Amino acid sequence: MSSRTPEVSRSCLSCRLLSGGALLLSSGFVYRSARKAVSRGTRVPVGTGLQLVFAAEVKRKMAASLSSACVTLRKCVGNKKRLFVSVRRIFSPEFNSQTHSSSDRGVSSVIESTDEFCFVERLIPPTRVPSPPKHNGPTPSGWAPPSETPPSLPYMIRRSRMHNIPVYSDIKHGSQKSTVVRKVEGDIWAFDKDAKEHLRQLTGREPPTKVNEVTMSIRIKGQFDMELKEWLLRLGF
Repeated sequence: MSSRTPEVSRSCLSCRLLSGGALLLSSGFVYRSARKAVSRGTRVPVGTGLQLVFAAEVKRKMAASLSSACVTLRKCVGNKKRLFVSVRRIFSPEFNSQTHSSSDRGVSSVIESTDEFCFVERLIPPTRVPSPPKHNGPTPSGWAPPSETPPSLPYMIRRSRMHNIPVYSDIKHGSQKSTVVRKVEGDIWAFDKDAKEHLRQLTGREPPTKVNEVTMSIRIKGQFDMELKEWLLRLGF
């Protein structure tokens, strides 16, 4: 019997409310006695000050705990009432007769229509960039299409998803300029050799490069994006 007493006291809501209320009243008594000593205007010892602070803190915490317990109890009671009303409505004969009659008639609350889907389809954004129309030469914006037959070279430069040549200019730390060529497929070292040879003919010197076979890209020291784009466009990429 004595071994089950703590477990029962912890699970009993009335016991918890009773003990909490008693602790709240005791803290109020301690706070009041300490408050009387302060209101006299005499010198208050340190123990009385600590007693006042401790009682106020216990009172605040217990008031918050009791208010939360009351709110939880009120919610539980409200949920039980709504659940009881729903169960009574479901098992009522009127609800069963309405359900059977609607199922017999074949009434559906959802109507599927495919005739008007064209008005919704035009609002859906495209999942990919559409292919550009065919051009014989460069467009007014300067964009030019690749050649219909790829060049017979050991490497291939794929266009980006926006149908542009994947050559980009990069600037780091404000002054370190470099050019990045992406989507290099095939023999990337042969492309690196040809690109350095082309830039040597233009500038008179061979720029240092960094080849990354994993990302299929080449980084060239210096800003040569326009020169490389024109060169790749002449090759047919």
